[in-house]
Amino acid sequence: MTNPVATLLERGVSDLFPHVPDSQNPNENLAYRLQHTDRPLRIKFGIDPTGSEVHLGHSIPIRKLRAFQDQGHIAVLIIGDFTARIGDPTGKSEVRRQLTEADVAANVRTYLDQIRPILDFDAPGRLEIRYNSEWLSRLDLAKTLELMTTMTVGQMLAKEGFAERYQQGSPVYLHEFLYPMMQGYDSVAVQADVELGGTDQKFNIAVGRDLQRHFGQPPQFGLLMPILVGTDGVQKMSKSLNNYVGLAEDPVTMYSKLEKTPDPLLAQYFELLTNLPLKDLPENPRDGQKQLALELVSQYHGAEVAQSTQQSVAAMVTQGTLSDTELIPEFSLAEVQFPAKLFYLVSASGLCTSSSDARRQIQGGAVKLNGIKINQVDWKIESPEALSGQVLQVGKKKFIRFTV
Repeated sequence: MTNPVATLLERGVSDLFPHVPDSQNPNENLAYRLQHTDRPLRIKFGIDPTGSEVHLGHSIPIRKLRAFQDQGHIAVLIIGDFTARIGDPTGKSEVRRQLTEADVAANVRTYLDQIRPILDFDAPGRLEIRYNSEWLSRLDLAKTLELMTTMTVGQMLAKEGFAERYQQGSPVYLHEFLYPMMQGYDSVAVQADVELGGTDQKFNIAVGRDLQRHFGQPPQFGLLMPILVGTDGVQKMSKSLNNYVGLAEDPVTMYSKLEKTPDPLLAQYFELLTNLPLKDLPENPRDGQKQLALELVSQYHGAEVAQSTQQSVAAMVTQGTLSDTELIPEFSLAEVQFPAKLFYLVSASGLCTSSSDARRQIQGGAVKLNGIKINQVDWKIESPEALSGQVLQVGKKKFIRFTV
């Protein structure tokens, strides 16, 4: 029989700290604490809404948060509406652009909707959603100075990113030093027992432990998970690198991306993004790709939509068309200035990476409108109404339907 505590602490976990045998100090052993606790533990995870889209890489710690919920613990989800205005400097080779309050507010509005399929929002007492502006906006200078006395410049310059920038002569600004302390103070404010994060967050989580000690609280455990490699199979998943799968993407796009997951990534994707038993996975990579795509579309769009999507994508490959037009993502023409040329619309819709790419695709015969091949690069469309409801296709797997 599977040990639920072992599953919590082993599947998809890169590092757990501190980790000492319970025979030496039970309070320093999370497995022991989970098995012998007389209260639900408070499991913290923070999201800085520095963008508007959540992708599968972001979902990994949120899925672990849900796993703790399912074992009866309290998920404490912190929306970093205050820290987002600084931006986490981890892994950045230069200072991040500071967001305005309006920027952050706009991003926050989309976050909870995107992660709703993952977390349990309904179980009483199992989810707390907190905004760190609750406590950080009230810090006065005296309290800020107190936080700053808990760390040295040497400790900060040991942080990945800061050291490299300092050695290269790139600016490291004082407000960036405040970020780890503010994130650490979040742990004090919510009295976290465990904090989740990617492997790049160890420094920040350790700062939280130090601050909890300073304020007389038991220090939290750090549970670190791998950084997901993107669909290119090389770099970490990132929207800016266009190697991502967004949680809010339409079923066809999500399925099509995941069905092409590089073979070496399949095991990691199954482990980190699903609850499927790893011993029962298909041996054939092509079968694994299909199962992965079906499973993840089911998670975010429902099993019925996933089955329909799988059938429709199969039809795209064999017939070059979709069998269910309701699954085609829509592109609104409301913001497009008419008259407009076809190559511009192909690019603006996102089906091509640029206008020059769109021109090449049209000239190569890869562009169809309602199944009819279009080869007039400079074809001018006079009004959006002329395209409303029509389906634009590039290649075999890229579709959008125009709306007004």
